[in-house]
Amino acid sequence: MYVTAAILSVLLALVSLAAGVPKPLLKGDVSAGLQSHMGLSAGLVRFVGPAEVAATGGLIIGLFWRPLGIAAAIGFTITMIGAVGFHAKAGDYADPATRGNTMASVILTAVSVATAVTLGLAM
Repeated sequence: MYVTAAILSVLLALVSLAAGVPKPLLKGDVSAGLQSHMGLSAGLVRFVGPAEVAATGGLIIGLFWRPLGIAAAIGFTITMIGAVGFHAKAGDYADPATRGNTMASVILTAVSVATAVTLGLAM
């Protein structure tokens, strides 16, 4: 079970790092899209970025101290649930042009739940 937990943790950590790094700087298409299309404030985008980067650290350290990994996976789950909500509010799931990109938050929600569960079972 630990190998599965480790694979999921590393995968989720890489994704959260890649997603979180550009947000505090408000650089790139994603940050601009979050502000214009989703209607998020610059402050909220700057908050979500470091939260995702913190999840990266928690998931990696959580490989050695599992309670932190579980907490990081749960925190990332909460962040992704918020992303699902914002995408639903913007109507992205109903629009075929944006549905593919927005499904990432649904998939990452499932992966982060699976990570928390497998880390818990590996204790």
